[in-house]
Amino acid sequence: MLARDSMTQDVVTVPEDMAVAGVARVLAEAGISAVLVTDGEHRLLGIVAELDLIRGLSEEDAAPQGWLASLFADRRGLAERYARVHGLRAGDVMTRHVATVSEAAPAEAIAWLMEEKGIRSVPVVTGDGRLCGIVSRSDLLRAVLAAAPAVESPQGTLDARIQRDILEAMRQQPWADLRRISVEVRNGVVRLEGYHRSPEAQHAARILAERIEGVEAVEDQTRLTPARYQYGFGGPL
Repeated sequence: MLARDSMTQDVVTVPEDMAVAGVARVLAEAGISAVLVTDGEHRLLGIVAELDLIRGLSEEDAAPQGWLASLFADRRGLAERYARVHGLRAGDVMTRHVATVSEAAPAEAIAWLMEEKGIRSVPVVTGDGRLCGIVSRSDLLRAVLAAAPAVESPQGTLDARIQRDILEAMRQQPWADLRRISVEVRNGVVRLEGYHRSPEAQHAARILAERIEGVEAVEDQTRLTPARYQYGFGGPL
């Protein structure tokens, strides 16, 4: 399993000139703890985490540095920290050195990198630094589960067949986006989670699932993608 096989391609990004307040709003509305910063050609520039935005709050009450300590201070480092604490734009407060992997990176290498760096996700970039996706811990977990052999009960086998049939039916529909939708089946009850591009797609997905043989009920927990995230790398999604 390679990075290209498990990565999420729809990545929330912000430009480096976005105001810090705007970045905070993106994090809150998207329900994420960090956002990637890219340039106009979608090259990865850095990452802004929640901690980067709240760092300024902790600095407000910090005592001024004494004259003796200032003699041995790393003036370059202090200047860089001041800019990150008091910066007004994403480019000012972001962390520039971001651990990344290529599309051909194996899952084992990605897992090792996450463990080594203590991070939850890794951006996937092309040779020239363009962002093409991101791999999270949950993406790796799904890859492990997909590859692991399973000993299933008759009901489990039926549930697995229903799930496969739903996914296959969705792949044949141009309005269905499997990158954003997860399908789980337990005891014949289908649970749909994720995001849809439109109310029509959300309604159609429920009907599609209900038509699959063996389905007892459908629990639709999907939501509509916020309007501000309706655009991907190449235009409207």
